[in-house]
Amino acid sequence: MGRLDLQVIENQLKKRWAYPEHWFQKQNDLWDSRSNFIYNSPDFENLISSINQEAKLHSLDVQMFFQYAVNRWYNYWSARAVEQIFCDIPGVLPAKNAKDRLVDFSIDGINFDHKTSVFPRGFGKDLAFAKANLTALINWLYANQSTGKRYHRSNRLFLVVFKKDGRHYQLKAEISWLQKLIADYVSTFDSSKLVAVSTPDQKTAFSDIIWAVR
Repeated sequence: MGRLDLQVIENQLKKRWAYPEHWFQKQNDLWDSRSNFIYNSPDFENLISSINQEAKLHSLDVQMFFQYAVNRWYNYWSARAVEQIFCDIPGVLPAKNAKDRLVDFSIDGINFDHKTSVFPRGFGKDLAFAKANLTALINWLYANQSTGKRYHRSNRLFLVVFKKDGRHYQLKAEISWLQKLIADYVSTFDSSKLVAVSTPDQKTAFSDIIWAVR
């Protein structure tokens, strides 16, 4: 995969803000296959055109499919930008296999999958509680992650975004700001502070949270 112009990505992602955020359809492998064009281009106008074409081709509800595809596109290109930010930092190495779904990069030799997540309402606790009880939130995030092809219990580094007005998802587009937060985290990375997570096969995964709060 080629390098991204992070400023261009940020500008394109912010175009999504003009539309309300909804998930009308639970993420699933079938609708993922219908919307795999989201990987083709970070250009928002191209995305809208592809959504309309695919919805017409498969007789899909346009509004439901729009929200499904645009949310996947937004999450994907934000994640690509974040992964590039990580991999540009000394001491962080990209995965040897770019298609490895369990590893995006390693920090000080420890492999991680990266996941940017909005602060989950389903957690049932406020931000102050979550920050004071990191293990509880990490275990919740593992237990409530996506199913299907996206599910795994390997090492994961969460970037959790929280916006005081409740529009948490918008912070995924603040690439320049996230870049500084990530650099600060890596500069003080301490593997002894990682949270150990038990897996169903009686192994141990390691995790941590980078907080992105505005």
